[in-house]
Amino acid sequence: MPMQVELVSPERILFSGEADMVTCRTESGDIAFLPNHAPFLGTLQTHPVKIVLAGGGEELVAVRGGLVEVSNNRVILLSDEAQLTNHIDVEQARRDKEEAERRLMDTDDVACEAQLRWAHVRLNVAGVG
Repeated sequence: MPMQVELVSPERILFSGEADMVTCRTESGDIAFLPNHAPFLGTLQTHPVKIVLAGGGEELVAVRGGLVEVSNNRVILLSDEAQLTNHIDVEQARRDKEEAERRLMDTDDVACEAQLRWAHVRLNVAGVG
């Protein structure tokens, strides 16, 4: 029996449906959730999330922070910012990456490093990273 998955960003619900597995990165490392997983609460890292769909196929999502909660055969991903593969603006991600790399040559800025990591995740999810 598959589990129910909800992926929500501040703008909208990006995904709602049944899945056989969800993988993501939390503060303690990579984790995979299968149906009937034990309750779990963690902080999402800026990293791709993979949702293996119950009917076959998968959905890959670029996620920038947030929370993941698992209980009662349900996975809820509350992301600070998230983009589905087909909604990623590859050219914008490339520009963001180049700008962050330029700025990092002059400074050791945490916000700059976060911008660079987010650009890399979007390019990776889009398949061009």
